[in-house]
Amino acid sequence: MEDKIDIKSLTLSELTQFLEDMGQKKFRAKQLYSWMHEHLIEDFDQATNLPKSLIEELKEKCRLTALVVRQEQISKIDDTRKYLFELYDRNMIESVLMRYHHGNSVCISSQVGCRMGCKFCASTLDGCVRNLTASEMLDQIYRIQKMTGERVDNVVIMGSGEPMDNYDNVIRFIKLLNSEEGLNISQRNITVSTCGLVEKIKELADEKLQITLAISLHAPNDKLRASMMPIANKYSIDEIMEAVRYYIDVTTRRVSFEYSLVDGVNDSDDCVKQLAKLLTGLNCHINLIPVNPVRERQFVRPDMKKVYSFKNKLEKYGLNVTIRREMGSDIDGACGQLRKKYMDE
Repeated sequence: MEDKIDIKSLTLSELTQFLEDMGQKKFRAKQLYSWMHEHLIEDFDQATNLPKSLIEELKEKCRLTALVVRQEQISKIDDTRKYLFELYDRNMIESVLMRYHHGNSVCISSQVGCRMGCKFCASTLDGCVRNLTASEMLDQIYRIQKMTGERVDNVVIMGSGEPMDNYDNVIRFIKLLNSEEGLNISQRNITVSTCGLVEKIKELADEKLQITLAISLHAPNDKLRASMMPIANKYSIDEIMEAVRYYIDVTTRRVSFEYSLVDGVNDSDDCVKQLAKLLTGLNCHINLIPVNPVRERQFVRPDMKKVYSFKNKLEKYGLNVTIRREMGSDIDGACGQLRKKYMDE
């Protein structure tokens, strides 16, 4: 299986070259690209205007990524849908569809598992198995669009995995997603979340994409951050902030900071002061997330009164703060929970 070409990860120009090398006419590439990225076919046989001989050759040489839905959970609260997908090698990943008044948002995974080890996350409990290809990231969106019959408007790469740890595939995925010949989702509607891989943040800045960068900060000082996120032992907050300033300078895009509130851990007045000192004057937005309880972890969320109090105190410093609306809390909402449960069973 592995020596086959992952055809859905090819750009249109790469696909054109590939088919020309097979002795095909140039226009065939556009036809095939459209079948894969607009009609969202799961099988080469569905490409009805391609010659039978070409279809047979494609089957022999290529793998057409098509994820299989193993589970779908639908929230009774807000119709959020969580999907467990099986990959061609039997690995499992999960994605979430969230419906907002401004359109449908899909949160996708970028790796099978994760090796970052953040203490409040279920994705990382069994480590990282492998990176996802661009086509496996795309197909999470394609399957969801196909199943719901609704267009996806926004994509957040915040599911299982650290996107910057799978950098090349993530960049390729963004370019395919943004392609006019595909779903043509605007870069401004794509968010990439990272726990702070400094060199990669700078590299991402140099790509000059118009996406939103989200930094998983979760603590305002290195000592506290290291107790929650092992990556803090490698990169200090100062190094991350320097990379973020570089990113803002190069792209002129506003950066988001994700802050998971854990009761009695990072929700004190002291944390407010330190966070305000860190972020005041920066073109940024803070997203407060009452932590999702994970069975294997000890973290507890603060009550909403505390969450609002934390938000109000930050706003007094002139910072732009929102509390992330909780979606799908009744359906294994936190990253990695559904996959973990499935694997344990």
